[in-house]
Amino acid sequence: MAKVIKTAVLLLLCGTSDLQAQFLTQMMDTSTSVGRGILQMYWKFNRIYFTGYLQPQFQFAQEKGAQSWNGGNFAPEVNNRFMLRRGRVRLDYVHMNNNDEISIYFVFQFNGTERGVVIRDFWGRVFENEWQVFNLTTGMFARPFGYEVNLSSGDRESPERGRMSQILMRNERDLGAMVSFEPRRKDHPLRNLKVDAGFFNGQGLTAPGEYDSYKDFITRVAWRPYPISKHLLISGGLSYLNGGLFQNTKYTYRMANGANGKQFTIDSADDNIGRKAPRYYYGADMQLKLKYKNGGATELRLEYWRGTQTASAGTSETPTALLNEPYFVRKFDGAFIYLLQRFNTHHQAGIKYDWYDPNTDVKGSEIGENNNNLNATDIKYSTVAVGYNYIINENVRLMLWYDLIKNESTSLTDYTGDLKDNIFTARLQFKF
Repeated sequence: MAKVIKTAVLLLLCGTSDLQAQFLTQMMDTSTSVGRGILQMYWKFNRIYFTGYLQPQFQFAQEKGAQSWNGGNFAPEVNNRFMLRRGRVRLDYVHMNNNDEISIYFVFQFNGTERGVVIRDFWGRVFENEWQVFNLTTGMFARPFGYEVNLSSGDRESPERGRMSQILMRNERDLGAMVSFEPRRKDHPLRNLKVDAGFFNGQGLTAPGEYDSYKDFITRVAWRPYPISKHLLISGGLSYLNGGLFQNTKYTYRMANGANGKQFTIDSADDNIGRKAPRYYYGADMQLKLKYKNGGATELRLEYWRGTQTASAGTSETPTALLNEPYFVRKFDGAFIYLLQRFNTHHQAGIKYDWYDPNTDVKGSEIGENNNNLNATDIKYSTVAVGYNYIINENVRLMLWYDLIKNESTSLTDYTGDLKDNIFTARLQFKF
């Protein structure tokens, strides 16, 4: 019996093919509890797999103490650093029903760096198999808004997402529940269509828990890659977020024409307390990919967001707790544009342009003009990133990218010109 158990364990470690499963069943006495237990272990672990990636990197900033969304701000006396940007370990489990159709899928993912270990994904998904078009996802998972937010950090060609993604969708994930329309039959007439719609707490991983009763409704309608010709693929989507914050004070500032020109004007009506402060986002994205016979490809990605965001005076980020200070309502817009050229299976170059304007009602010198109440939070930033990726093999990739970051010149004392905050990043990415 010991020999049988040893052989079974070796089979578990060596692979999960149907031939191994058949051999295991034939050579094991399943009439005994030990035999049945080993067989059950086989079928369970046949549907579990581990993946992960590691991103050690070196960065050099244009000056000491640079403020950055590319891995976080530099310390006051630092202009270069080694850091572990991400270290992910992920476990996936899938359960098949008696007809070998997927019925349950769940994921655990952790992120570890020199600053600690936190969760990233903890979600489960249930599939219906009568029509094979619907599934339900609940737990902690990526918000279904836009293309860049849902592109994994392990697959993305540039080191970081754009500034707008990082501010408005901090950490990408949130707690919620989502229903998806996603046909799984190859002969379904809408097999390229994917529709996600769900409700989420709204604060994501930036807050320890839900702090009001309002939920974000988020939906995305996407058309998955469709062949226009033999080598050209097109895909795209439309996204919408309808959310809000509990108004914890009676003070709300909105943009208007005041005594000092364009500025925030206050609404301090007593019945503001308890109202829903607005958060509305609209997004559109499109991807074009031209593939070549040698394994190369040219890819163009376009994505644009606009909407209304409620936050505080000092940041346009969604608050991590109920505000005990005035609420500031701003209209925003921004975009992400990628042009990627993969020459063959090993070499890829790219250029990426993104901008984020947190307050589209004002421009440049209007910010801080005549001592109005606008501040650095209202400044538009744009970034041109150029880079090269060397795909050493399927498990290792070298990334060399330089970010040229441009801010508006304003009437604010510290922002009359462009800040010296350009960043060079050299990263080795390992994955398994």
